[in-house]
Amino acid sequence: MARVLLIEDDPAVQRGVTLALKRRGHEVEVAASGETGLLTLERYRPDLVLLDLMLPGMSGLEVCRRIRESKQIPIIILSARGDEIDMVVGLEAGADDYITKPASGEIIEARMKAVLRRVAPAQDSPAATPTGAEHHGDLTVDRTSLVVAKHGTELTLAPSELKLLLFLTATPGQVYSRHQLLEQVWEHSFYGDVRLVDACVMRLRAKTEDDPRKPEYVQTVRGFGYRFGPL
Repeated sequence: MARVLLIEDDPAVQRGVTLALKRRGHEVEVAASGETGLLTLERYRPDLVLLDLMLPGMSGLEVCRRIRESKQIPIIILSARGDEIDMVVGLEAGADDYITKPASGEIIEARMKAVLRRVAPAQDSPAATPTGAEHHGDLTVDRTSLVVAKHGTELTLAPSELKLLLFLTATPGQVYSRHQLLEQVWEHSFYGDVRLVDACVMRLRAKTEDDPRKPEYVQTVRGFGYRFGPL
């Protein structure tokens, strides 16, 4: 069971999602605007946020950015069908996944479960071994405490960013395709959208690299995918 904050202004979507999640044993709190959502977040302390991008007043994109400034809570954006630009921008702002509306309760719950598993990736992921702190140049990765530091300063990573880094650092130099990473990190077993991977890599580089334009850690292998360096 999870505590879910749904930030959505459409009453029909509010009712449908709330009913579907409550039937599956989850607790749901609803906020109809971005401003209300941020206030509710502090009071309700949910396990996960479902966030519509098209909100009155403060946009869902701004809400996502503000949450990411200080919190690692999983965020799944809700995107209207065909709003690809909004979806990509939302991922770049720090969302962990996206769901295209309308979506069934089964799809929403499956994505929620996958994202929530990323909060504690050390429990059942091959990326969780070996345990203890590892030093990769100026980057330190502690698989026991799930703390990542650069030059001794702890980094604030979203769940997807953390699991991606843990997965890649488990096998330095190993090249993974975007679709392999999509399946391993996001647990999308279908032919999913690789923009999830690219957006997460971009955010991770912004936090871990001295110069994100010339990455030393999460490196692109043209025509194949990504690998972790330095080699």
